[in-house]
Amino acid sequence: MTEPVFDKEYTDTLVVGGGQAGVAMSEHLGNLGVPHLVLERDRIAEAWRTRRWDSLVANGPAWHDRFPGMEFDDVDADAFAPKERVAAYFEAYARKIGAPIRTGVEVRKVERNQGRPGFTVETSTGVIEAHRVVAATGPFQRPVIPPIAPEDERLVQIHSSEYRNPRQLPEGAVLVVGAGSSGVQIAEELQRAGKSVYLSVGPHDRPPRAYRGRDFCWWLGVLGEWDAEVMKPGTEHVTIAVSGADGGKTIDFRELAHRGMTLVGRTQAFADGVVTFEGDLADNLARGDANYLAMLDAADDYAARNGLDLPEEPEARRIPSDPACVTEPLRELDLQAAGVTAIVWATGFSVDYGWLDVDAFDDDGKPQHQRGVSSEPGVYFVGLPWLSRRGSSFIWGVWHDAKHIADHIATQRKYLAYHEATKCQDTPGAAESSTDDTSAERVN
Repeated sequence: MTEPVFDKEYTDTLVVGGGQAGVAMSEHLGNLGVPHLVLERDRIAEAWRTRRWDSLVANGPAWHDRFPGMEFDDVDADAFAPKERVAAYFEAYARKIGAPIRTGVEVRKVERNQGRPGFTVETSTGVIEAHRVVAATGPFQRPVIPPIAPEDERLVQIHSSEYRNPRQLPEGAVLVVGAGSSGVQIAEELQRAGKSVYLSVGPHDRPPRAYRGRDFCWWLGVLGEWDAEVMKPGTEHVTIAVSGADGGKTIDFRELAHRGMTLVGRTQAFADGVVTFEGDLADNLARGDANYLAMLDAADDYAARNGLDLPEEPEARRIPSDPACVTEPLRELDLQAAGVTAIVWATGFSVDYGWLDVDAFDDDGKPQHQRGVSSEPGVYFVGLPWLSRRGSSFIWGVWHDAKHIADHIATQRKYLAYHEATKCQDTPGAAESSTDDTSAERVN
């Protein structure tokens, strides 16, 4: 889908990013007849190909983590698609809908035009004029390593986005900082490879992978949780520990510890080769347990209320005993004495909109928007967590968010078409020529 170099061209809507968000936007814009172009600096769904570890699979089953218009053709509906299959899925979907995607084109700057509509977009292959711009670059743009990271040449330090497999790390123990979905999966893979692993666990939610024969994605759906529009108070920094690895299983930190992993609290500071940890490990585990058990309660209530014939699962409520690392938690660790030679920072990402030179951000650089419709007219965001609801961070949620944004764009086009039509009618001698299809279009 790569196109030759171009000098300057015009389009109604420019979509920046050719991942799942960009492909979804293209489908909905195309269905509404909105002329558009999608630019991707690498390949379609590149993040799934090269910015994930080798063994990564989707966190939701294939029946759930997909767009409505196409199923995975070689992944069982209840299985978890490997990252390569997810990337191939979006490539195939783009071909299916005929998405006008140009790969290998980097967007370098977007500026609002002065005294005329739209934006001027500088790219690596030329200039584009667009009436509207959709930022579909997703939330995983800039890996975040906290400033507490030690400056120690004896340690190999990488972000989870750089991690590929255990062979990448030197001999010795590993400290994994962050116990969300990425951190816990990487820590377990390293443990299975024979490494001594310390896992720094912060506040988290720990849903069951499946319960009473249904995946947690299904339970969140029937319980209405995917449609929650705002985070619950105090959950802004809470990660979710869930995994589709090994066919899908519930994350249990205590079980990992009973198998030899050392759990510690949140990483606090490094000084003179010693790392200190918060004393919050037991509280963080208890919070995860409460979240887990609350979901089981909600599922049981729903099943009873609706008379669902689903097998009961009393064993799911068994919480393993606290291992020694929980009852006698480490508050500090001499890295050299413990044989720690590497740190994996599973500490998330921040967005990077340095290329988008418009008034659409707050003082912290975060997009200001309502369901993806920016505070800067003509600028839109799609693919961000909680863009419109809890489900926005999942593949199907991106598709629905993109539909809302495309509908908004189509409506704006109709308003402008009405304006142009009435301008013609107000011009002497133009009334007779103002009955074409465009002028007759109505604002819905």
